[in-house]
Amino acid sequence: MKNDDSHNIEKIEIPPVTGAFSEPWSLKKIFALASVFGPAAIVASVSIGAGETIVVVRAGAWAGYDLLWLVLLSCVVKGVFVTYLLGRYTAVSGEYIGNRLAKLPGPRGWLLIAIVIFEMVGAPLAWVPIAKPCGALLHFLMESRLPSTVSVTVWQNLLTSCFITLALLFGLRLSFEKLEKQQLIICGILVVGTVIGTLMVRPDIGKTIIGSISIGHIPEFPEWTPKDAVKNPLLTMATTFGYVGGSVMGYIVYANWVSIHKWGMTAHKNIIGIRNLAGTRDRIDYLPEDRDGVSQLQKILSPLRWDIGMGAVVLFIVTGAFMLSGAAVLYDLRSSFDGWSLLTDQASVWKNIHSSLVWVYYICIVVAIWGTLQALPEIYARVIQEFFQAIWQDREWDYDKIRRWICLYIFITTMVIIWLNIPFDILTQIAGFILANFSIALMMLAAIYLNFKLPRIYRTRSFMLIGSLISAVVLILFAGISGWGLFAKLFTGS
Repeated sequence: MKNDDSHNIEKIEIPPVTGAFSEPWSLKKIFALASVFGPAAIVASVSIGAGETIVVVRAGAWAGYDLLWLVLLSCVVKGVFVTYLLGRYTAVSGEYIGNRLAKLPGPRGWLLIAIVIFEMVGAPLAWVPIAKPCGALLHFLMESRLPSTVSVTVWQNLLTSCFITLALLFGLRLSFEKLEKQQLIICGILVVGTVIGTLMVRPDIGKTIIGSISIGHIPEFPEWTPKDAVKNPLLTMATTFGYVGGSVMGYIVYANWVSIHKWGMTAHKNIIGIRNLAGTRDRIDYLPEDRDGVSQLQKILSPLRWDIGMGAVVLFIVTGAFMLSGAAVLYDLRSSFDGWSLLTDQASVWKNIHSSLVWVYYICIVVAIWGTLQALPEIYARVIQEFFQAIWQDREWDYDKIRRWICLYIFITTMVIIWLNIPFDILTQIAGFILANFSIALMMLAAIYLNFKLPRIYRTRSFMLIGSLISAVVLILFAGISGWGLFAKLFTGS
């Protein structure tokens, strides 16, 4: 970077507290605080794809309320601790996380390259289980108008291919500002729609509470449980845990979006100089350590805390609502949902309960899945640009060009997977391991490392650190279960 004065910086002045955060408590302030909800809304809405609309509902259909604890645990671990630690580092230090992680011991940027490879290998495997049930649902809705001379499978694949193509084309046109506004609307629709749907099916409140707190409980398998879940119960649970909350890049990009919003130290007028200075230091040692400076920085971190808190609540409400709908309605109907007609079968069931539920269901499903796919190119491109810039600093990496290449890659690979007709279970299990369980566990360890690169007085508080360490253990445990279960299934046939 040029034209900075990082060589003159010794201790940084903390930016002042501005806006609603500098005002006394009032109703107006509460509304203003709610208005900071943005980046975490994207993370939450993007997470609500195949995980919530398919995997979670399917689990509720055979496990009833007994796996609600798994949903809650995943939302807390990822939606709170992973997101907070990654976003907080950038907000406190002003530095992009990629710049710091590129300097980990070993070949420069090895972790960043590994994360990009994992995401690009797993992304097409994740896109198809999100989009193909939509293709089946669209065929279900349009079947009477389509020529019967073409097989059902071909029509479903064609509609899936069109759905993905349109999502990629629209994703290429989205700026971050438009994306954020769109995903806020999507979050609103999802919360309202899923709450209405859940209230109409009248779930058992007592069983809901018990299922949410029975951590570690593995339910019995009723006779309609999918055969793969009975054969590979721990892998099925680990996949469900992984799919709740989405892939690793959704959490990494959050720290980048913190910079776009200028939260914390990223609002400093000489942020370029601060980032250049951070690049020359082994630790972040340029922050003032007097009581007033520390207190002021804690205050300007408030938008981050509010945003993450609201995002985690949205994620849990929507995910929990989908599982409750599966438990309250589909469990008694003994629905197993085999093959790709997962969304179609759900629609038929809702119609039998109450006709008005069908449209609530359609709107929530289409909005959730469309929002997920359309937002992913922005997420991939922004993280890859940051990571590549951190590794190869002498070259300028163009964001738009990266996004175009990513969309082309996703288009080609998803088309191949769609027409190969690979089974749903194996796609979700591989993608869940690579993109979520293993990759997010790695990034959680990296987030804890980043926290310890801050001055002691600026590190996260003890209860958050303990929660982060427990979250890391949980993520590693599920990554191990997922990896071992997948290996046993693929290579030993067990």
